[in-house]
Amino acid sequence: MTNRFTSGNAALGLKVIGAVLILSFLLDFLILLLPFQPTDRGWQINLATALVDRGIVPMVGLGSLLTGYWIDGASDGGSKGIDLRFPAFILSSILGLIFLLIFPLHLNNVNQAKAQTVTQISQEADQAESQLKNQLNQFQAQLNTDQGKAQLEQLRTQARGQFSELLKDDQKYKQALANPQLPQSQKDLLQKFKANPQELDKFIAQQTDPQALASQRLSQIRQRKEDAEKQARDNAWKSGLRIGMSSLLLSIGYIIIGWTGLRGGGALQTGGRKVAAR
Repeated sequence: MTNRFTSGNAALGLKVIGAVLILSFLLDFLILLLPFQPTDRGWQINLATALVDRGIVPMVGLGSLLTGYWIDGASDGGSKGIDLRFPAFILSSILGLIFLLIFPLHLNNVNQAKAQTVTQISQEADQAESQLKNQLNQFQAQLNTDQGKAQLEQLRTQARGQFSELLKDDQKYKQALANPQLPQSQKDLLQKFKANPQELDKFIAQQTDPQALASQRLSQIRQRKEDAEKQARDNAWKSGLRIGMSSLLLSIGYIIIGWTGLRGGGALQTGGRKVAAR
């Protein structure tokens, strides 16, 4: 008697847990649909990702629910109350089809989103290069005038004077090297200038050469473009692999549970008949 009472409580607890997990997933599913934007690719990707991340919850709920009914059947030959097994198998089959559809749709959406992102990155990089070339042409046109040449020479003279003053004053030079806020790259330059003053003239000439600065800036733009494109491809590959494979596995699991249960659906009524026969 005690064992039958304990089994009944365990079965009821498992059924309640299973029902709560399934209902919570369905509620999440309805909330995730809002705002409903089926034509938006980003919305589709986010929805698929959220559903797959939560996809194991109803499977655990189904397992708990069916285990509860199994305990009922093993203890007294039948279940009491409303039999939820047939609706659970229907729901499992539907979820299996949904996750099966998510697999190719998500891969297609991710690939299209990646292509769009790469195209946008390329367009922004081309625009930045075009702006840089225009600025370089304007600056070079200014340098071709006597006023532009004089301003450039004045700028070089001021920079050379500031560095020379620092290098000649040993106290300021040592303080600069000991300054923790000064980057190590700048400290290395100071040491190089101290050892060879001609390096200072080369450095100032490079830093005030518009063509060299433009080439450096152009290299930075292209490097950022390559890094952004690589990140977009990596993100798409990771998302497609993780969500796609998880969706496929969930689909297989739900289809097996649903179709196996529906194929043996006639046995669901056996427990009730046994109770009536007794």
